[in-house]
Amino acid sequence: MQTMTQVKLTVPDISCARCEKTILETLRGKPGVQAVAVNSPGKTVLLKYDESQINLDQVGELLDEEGYPVESTQTV
Repeated sequence: MQTMTQVKLTVPDISCARCEKTILETLRGKPGVQAVAVNSPGKTVLLKYDESQINLDQVGELLDEEGYPVESTQTV
C-alpha cells in the first residue's frame, strides 16, 4: 500500500536555475518519488513521495551529496 507524503524542504543554498536543474535531476526517477518542484526565490523544494520506498533521511543525503543540505522540513 502506498503512503504518499508531501513535504516542503527549505534548502538555503538554492540560488539559480542550475541549482533547480541539479535538484530535479537528483530526485526525479528515484523509487518512491512521485513529484518534485523547486522554487529558487523561495529556496524550497516541494516533494511528493511514497514513504514505503524512500524516506526523508535518504532524500536529505541525496541533496547533501549534491551540495544542497536541507535546513528544515514541513509537512504540507
